[in-house]
Amino acid sequence: MSIHMNNHPTMENPSRFKFTQLFFIIISLSLGLFSFIFCVAAEIKRNKEEDLRWTGKLCYLPTSKAFGLGIAALVSFFLAQIIGNSILLKNCSCRRKSKSGYKIPAFAKVLVLISWLSCGFATILLITATSMNRKQPYRVGWLDGECYVVKEGTYAGSAILVLVTVCSVNGSAFSTLKSSQPNQTTKVHKPMG
Repeated sequence: MSIHMNNHPTMENPSRFKFTQLFFIIISLSLGLFSFIFCVAAEIKRNKEEDLRWTGKLCYLPTSKAFGLGIAALVSFFLAQIIGNSILLKNCSCRRKSKSGYKIPAFAKVLVLISWLSCGFATILLITATSMNRKQPYRVGWLDGECYVVKEGTYAGSAILVLVTVCSVNGSAFSTLKSSQPNQTTKVHKPMG
């Protein structure tokens, strides 16, 4: 009697698959940490009220360093979110191939919902705050010729939402990682004769 072990067709080595997934989770978490740091730095470097120049009728605000930091925070945040969601989708896809009728665990669903809600709020805050730290010239301002200064704590709030988002999506991906490893099937051949 001979026994043949067949791995999942798309994955040759389960330990390599798991290592790759963990590697990308670490990358996503690192990008989230960078985004958090950029948000904190933007909070420190944002325009303050004393930076506002006022002629009596017209206002002017120079470009702040928070503008570049905000863009860096947004880019690293989006990359972290994309990588985290890609890992989750890959894990669920592998699990569905190995087990028909597979459903994402309720815990993972809750984490995904939290990640997308906090992602939406963080994105709105970051885009708005970052655009306010761009140059606001005389007669133009930020909106209708008026100058606006980012409220204290806006970037700090964004930083917290970034951490919540990235930790939630990667927590969800990690919770499906163990169950998504490729199954091995065993074929038993009886000897002839």
